[in-house]
Amino acid sequence: MELEIKFKSISERWFANVFLIVMALVVLVAVLLSAFLSAFYLERVKNLGNDYAYDFSVLSSVDKENFADVALNISDSFTKKDKIEVQIFDYKGDMILSTTGFIPAKEKMPDYEKAKKTKGVGIYNGKNAAGESIYAYTTAVYDSQGNFVGAYRWVTSLKQTYKQIFFSIIIVFVFSLIVMAICIVSGRFFIKSIVRPIRDVSNMARKIAMGDMEGRINLSRNDEIGELCDAINYMADELNQAETMKNDFISSVSHELRTPLTAIKGWGETAKMSLGTDEELVGRGLDVVLSEADRLSNLVEELLDFSRMQSGRLSLNMKPVNVSYLLAVATDMYTELGKKQGVEVSLAKPTENSFVFGDPDRLKQVFINVIDNAVKYTEKGGLVLVTETREEGCVKIIVKDTGVGIPAADIDRVKEKFFKSNKTVRGSGIGLAVADEIMKQHNGLLFLESTEGVGTTVTIVLPLYEEPEETKPTETSQVILKEQDQIPEDVDIVIPDGTENTEFLLEKEEK
Repeated sequence: MELEIKFKSISERWFANVFLIVMALVVLVAVLLSAFLSAFYLERVKNLGNDYAYDFSVLSSVDKENFADVALNISDSFTKKDKIEVQIFDYKGDMILSTTGFIPAKEKMPDYEKAKKTKGVGIYNGKNAAGESIYAYTTAVYDSQGNFVGAYRWVTSLKQTYKQIFFSIIIVFVFSLIVMAICIVSGRFFIKSIVRPIRDVSNMARKIAMGDMEGRINLSRNDEIGELCDAINYMADELNQAETMKNDFISSVSHELRTPLTAIKGWGETAKMSLGTDEELVGRGLDVVLSEADRLSNLVEELLDFSRMQSGRLSLNMKPVNVSYLLAVATDMYTELGKKQGVEVSLAKPTENSFVFGDPDRLKQVFINVIDNAVKYTEKGGLVLVTETREEGCVKIIVKDTGVGIPAADIDRVKEKFFKSNKTVRGSGIGLAVADEIMKQHNGLLFLESTEGVGTTVTIVLPLYEEPEETKPTETSQVILKEQDQIPEDVDIVIPDGTENTEFLLEKEEK
């Protein structure tokens, strides 16, 4: 079932969020550019007019008596009559001559009035009495006493200028329309280039949701869309791998549950049939039933711990703990089991006991899990060596075996949930994941080094516990004594320098 993309919705968003803004900007630029061109052409007209009428600027230094004569002489030699019309006014305000050769009818001249009023210049951009668009520029002339001498005014038609302005504006708006058309076309292509891979991504996500983990998106692009497609393909690979691991986990757990249940059922029936006839066989059967029941209980507890870890409900009962004692107990549990399998399990004596702040049951669970894995994956005649040292405020516990080792391709994944590098050995595949989570909650580290065919080294690092100064010495001693009561019989307690109820050493009895 394919998921259809709402193309119209994306187009509408693009139109509202991009195209309208671009269109507004283009229109704004076109208007501003048109205004700039209009101002530019009019300024050009003014500058050219002043240049053409420059000869008349000498009138600014002429007195009232000679003003008309000088103006007439300049007008006779004026060569720009085809460009502009220059009009001369006397001190009475009457036009006394024009470079066109005739005096036009008297009309309203705002530029003349402004120049006379401000004793400077005046500009008029509008229409004359005949309705023609003109540009007029008047310069008023005053003598040194401030008396009005006269004025000269140049006038030019704006018909050709307005035509140039009109064509320039047309070009600007045509160019703006072209820009908007290009924006529309490129925008549609761009949207399609996004929608098509998104449709593929959506369909692939739908297939993955329905359980199809084999499909992939075949799209090669060096952009965010390509990165998204690669991420979806990577997600599909990871989900496919997780699905395979989950199925292997279910199969492994089913086998782990079925094996002890089969033993319990078989030996239970045997013991029942042997009641009153073979008490020794009944005893052996009950021992097997109890042993397999413990095995089932440990597996169920491991699954519960994993469930708590996944939901964030893995609780800890934190307190000062003699980690040396816990390590000795965990190692001692596998000493006899190792002998039965032909594997030597040895604990190197620490020079002094180490204390950490943690949950003794959870830490013991970590040690048991790591040592159990070492024994499981070590063949007959092999060695599992457990050592404990102190380094820079931390206690380092190393469990080294001479087992089958872990392939280099799997070393980074052995702490993942459900992952098992060697599927021929018993186990659920979640023990190390739980142990790693427990170490994180203790602010510790758990990491592995391994060489296939040589062996594996698991290193556990925990911060040492520093007893607060105000705490009484007897409090730690009470904790230590409480744990001493639980030490196995074959573990000796060594108290250095004749001290009592303080730090003690755990020494495994040599056999």
